[in-house]
Amino acid sequence: MSGPGLYPLTFEPVFRDYMWGGRRLEQLFGRNLPPGIVAESWEISGHHTTPTRVAHGPLAGLSLPEVLGRLGKDLVGRNAQGTLARGRFPLLVKLLDANLDLSVQVHPDDRYALANEGDLGKTEMWYVLHAGPGAEIIYGLRPGITREDLARAIAAGELATTLRRITVRPGDAVCIPSGTVHALLSGLVVAEIQESSDVTYRVYDWDRPGPSGRPRSLHEAKALEVIAFDRTLPGVAQPQVVRQEAGVRVERLVSCVQFAVERVILDGGATFQGECDGASFEIWGAVEGQARVEHPAGAGWPGGPAGLRAIGWALLPAALGRFALRAVDGRCTLLRAYAPAPVEEPAPR
Repeated sequence: MSGPGLYPLTFEPVFRDYMWGGRRLEQLFGRNLPPGIVAESWEISGHHTTPTRVAHGPLAGLSLPEVLGRLGKDLVGRNAQGTLARGRFPLLVKLLDANLDLSVQVHPDDRYALANEGDLGKTEMWYVLHAGPGAEIIYGLRPGITREDLARAIAAGELATTLRRITVRPGDAVCIPSGTVHALLSGLVVAEIQESSDVTYRVYDWDRPGPSGRPRSLHEAKALEVIAFDRTLPGVAQPQVVRQEAGVRVERLVSCVQFAVERVILDGGATFQGECDGASFEIWGAVEGQARVEHPAGAGWPGGPAGLRAIGWALLPAALGRFALRAVDGRCTLLRAYAPAPVEEPAPR
């Protein structure tokens, strides 16, 4: 049974105007943007710097932190009680338009970020929505690069020689664990699913002036402390089929401690039957086509069903109960993100 007052939540996005953005969220997806450069659209956010507000239903106008305060565990579920204890919604969803190269950067893990920044760390993943010909990302360091190698390269202005580049295409997914040097490069538009954090350490910003006319600040010392130099990165995720039935295909893209992300492909008119049983919230995003989140018994929710049109998102509370997600007007591709069960520490021997 659904909890009282629970329903699929949609949100009003909040835009950020960093210097590397453009207008492609409007050109590609018909988004109604404010004038000027738009680099990021925060789609679902409980972060205190940029919270999003519910767009419809009885909770309309409330920020996600306010919804979390009202619903608590019914919103996030058993699997996310660690972040709930900190008063945080666990994940953050953005769209990024890289009209120019982003800075080469790294994010700390939770331990370092909480101790030094008072925020969570950031493990994130990118799902490529649009890519120009030959579009690339910076994804880690070249094999064998040590902390000393990187420090020397930074001091000599030769950082580029240490960076690993990979080509990406629409539909690719890339997981970026905390401690990974990375950069989104020009020509790409991605959906980003990440821990709810806004901590970034810039390593290099292409020797360009910032909006003030002076270079943006760098954070090389902190970056050198948090980079995972011994990490081997797999590259673009290889989808693993976890469910296939008439008209429905579910592929696992990313699975880590912080979140799991699946791609769900529905043929026209096909329906995915799901249930939010109290373990975790679910975030659903249409990246191609249109879908509708409906009550399976037709009884309805206080806020009614939620329509998802590419690119659109809905947050399903953990205690929502059963739901149906139906493709509308042809084939639909969706992303599904949720909090996995915590990893149990082995008992001492």
